[in-house]
Parts: sequence; structure tokens; C-alpha cells
Amino acid sequence: MAKPLMFLPLLVMAGFVGAGYFAMQQNDPNAMPTALAGKEAPAVRLEPLAAEVPFTDADLRDGKIKLVNFWASWCAPCRVEHPYLIALKQDGIEIMGVNWKDTPDKAQGFLAEMGSPYTKLGADPGNRMGLDWGVAGVPETFVVDGTGRILTRIAGPLTEDVITRKITPLLAGPEQ
Repeated sequence: MAKPLMFLPLLVMAGFVGAGYFAMQQNDPNAMPTALAGKEAPAVRLEPLAAEVPFTDADLRDGKIKLVNFWASWCAPCRVEHPYLIALKQDGIEIMGVNWKDTPDKAQGFLAEMGSPYTKLGADPGNRMGLDWGVAGVPETFVVDGTGRILTRIAGPLTEDVITRKITPLLAGPEQ
């Protein structure tokens, strides 16, 4: 006669397989929700980056939707998303940059090579602002409405698909 506990490992394994299957069926497996969605953006705490003018809390409350992009020169996915940020800038989208856990020389070299998509830019070398905003790694981009409220967070590089699905509808504003 088989003991009931003998089947426990098999049931646990079946549970893991089921949970994995369910997770893979989600619409966006790379989505990382933020507890800040719908809430006021945390304080902007930036250091100047060379001659760049850091943005402030007031810049996030000027009535215009904008992006806050955390990036670093050592970040390979940041290079991938950079042309998309340049295109957004050319479309008139304001992008506030946060150079995250980087050195000023390397950050400036990156921008000299790739161009700057940022309306205003500051540095967060000690991760003070990143911690407040819940940044887990770079790149991360937040869409902030004109009152300083975070609409969404995008973890990972911006791509044409991400911009079309997640950013463009927010920039269009509520349907009338």
C-alpha cells in the first residue's frame, strides 16, 4: 500500500510547473509593476552633471506629460533604447534624464557619442533618487503627468513596440 506522503514531491513539482505555465501566459512577462503608479512622484534629488541643468520637482508639475529616464553609460540596454529616446525628443516629448550610479566623465562621453535626448539632466551617483523611485536597474522610464503623478513605469529599454503600446496612449491623454 502506497503512503500518501510519497506523492507529495510529485504534487509540489506539478504546482511549480502549473505556476510557470500560468506566468508565461501573461500578456507582458517582462512587466514590472510599480507601487508608485497613480501616486505623486517622489522628490527629485539630483546632483549637477557638468554644465547640465538638473530638473526639479517643479519641472514635473508644469502641466505637461513627460518621461523620466534613468540610464547609465555602462548599461548596454541603454544604448539600445537611446535612438528611441532621440526620436521621442524629435517628436517634441520632454525627457528628464537621471544618470544613475555612473561617473560624470563616462556619462558625458556617452552623450557626446550618442547625442542627448534630455530636456534637463542630473546625476544620481549614490542612488538616493533611484531608491526613492524604486529603480531596480537601468534603463527604467517613468511617464509623469503634468501634475507630478506617475502614470506608469517601464523597466527595460524602450523599443518601438513599448512606445506604441505603453507611452503613446498616455501622451495622447484621456479619450474625449
